[in-house]
Amino acid sequence: MKSMTLKVINPYNQEILHEMPYETQHHLDEKLTRARKAFEVWRRVPLTARVQEVWEGLKRFRANTEEIAREVTLQMGKPIREARQEVKTCCDRAEHMLSIAVSCLTPDLLPPVPGFHRRIEHEPLGVVLNIAAWNYPLLIPVNVIVPALLAGNTVLLKHSGRTPLCGLQFERAFGGLVPSDLVTNVILSHEQTALLIGDPRISHVAFTGSVEGGRDIYREASRRFIDVGLELGGKDPAYVAADVNLDFAVENIVDGACYNAGQSCCAVERVYVHHRLYDDFLTKAQAVMERYRLGNPLAEETTLGPLANRSALDILEGQVQNGLSLGARLIMGGRRLTSEKGNFFPPTLMADVHNDATAMQEESFGPLLPVLAVENDDQALLLMDETRYGLTASVWTQDRERAERFARELEAGTIYQNRCDYLDPALAWTGVRDSGKGSTLSRYGFLPFTRRKSIHFRSI
Repeated sequence: MKSMTLKVINPYNQEILHEMPYETQHHLDEKLTRARKAFEVWRRVPLTARVQEVWEGLKRFRANTEEIAREVTLQMGKPIREARQEVKTCCDRAEHMLSIAVSCLTPDLLPPVPGFHRRIEHEPLGVVLNIAAWNYPLLIPVNVIVPALLAGNTVLLKHSGRTPLCGLQFERAFGGLVPSDLVTNVILSHEQTALLIGDPRISHVAFTGSVEGGRDIYREASRRFIDVGLELGGKDPAYVAADVNLDFAVENIVDGACYNAGQSCCAVERVYVHHRLYDDFLTKAQAVMERYRLGNPLAEETTLGPLANRSALDILEGQVQNGLSLGARLIMGGRRLTSEKGNFFPPTLMADVHNDATAMQEESFGPLLPVLAVENDDQALLLMDETRYGLTASVWTQDRERAERFARELEAGTIYQNRCDYLDPALAWTGVRDSGKGSTLSRYGFLPFTRRKSIHFRSI
């Protein structure tokens, strides 16, 4: 390890915000041992009592809204208004999972057979290792923490090195339930994380991050045959059909591309527009993008903050140049703001972007919107599905039959009509191809954290 201290850099002013020591092997072993002991107690707590305890943890978390939101903004640059909204959405998701926990986790009773009792229990796994990403530092871990706890597991939370203070907030809110050590925050290097996955006291791994990181995690977990939930990258397309309400579509698609500075796995990252609407779409999109206000993310008027990662500026500029070399037109943006200390990249709109361009094929993770005209639905379907990813896709049309056709034929975890960049906690959040495996949220969000145990009794 190069340093025994994790330095958290404020992406707005490049100042060191916080320094935290990495876990020593001794302390990590102690934390894991306590988490395992807590599991042995927690798994025996009745389900209704677990639900009540997690509700208490959520109340503590919600009571700290302003402090948590400010920490999110300082660590990764999200505008403070968006950070407050993330706290609210985090709590809303937790509330939904709490509301359905009893119906989802109560044993399944099979139809009666004379002389027999048959049921299927949903047993907890043990200690869940939650490796969370920085871009939505509250929403990503809550998708794991709350259902894992409700199912009877304990959680070891390894948050991103960019947003480690969020891990402490979850530990404070949920780790102090009865018993203690239900959620334990750990500060780990990549090397330590890989070793931890090999520890027999870890029963499941939930990872959100890059495709490359997911491959590494999956490789390590495969040595022990434990399961892994992977939420990885996305290159999510939008199709603007000829019958669309164009003003509505433009507003929502641009928001889907620029919200959180585009740092979302399900952000709109490529747009295909019916040729009859193409010029109008570009004109209207430019007008919407020009309304964004870059600046100090703690300021209420700021609507686009800095990127969390300075190296992302190189990636975005590279995608713009690649697109231009293949014949694209740059309508606005395209270069970092060199006059600022922060990692600022302005809203960027590109037209006539070839589908082989990196801006159409590789994750941008920034406020970059590449657009291409298409002749019809068939061409849109073909181009939208030319990808190694498959997280979400959106179809902007007033025709339900058209939307259903796209839903049938596109390979993606979620298909939207007239919506994008949104997670409904009642629906399963899942991806295909390089976007990952497994599901969170909805009733299916409990499945990764449980195993089935069949009870087969015979009376004699």
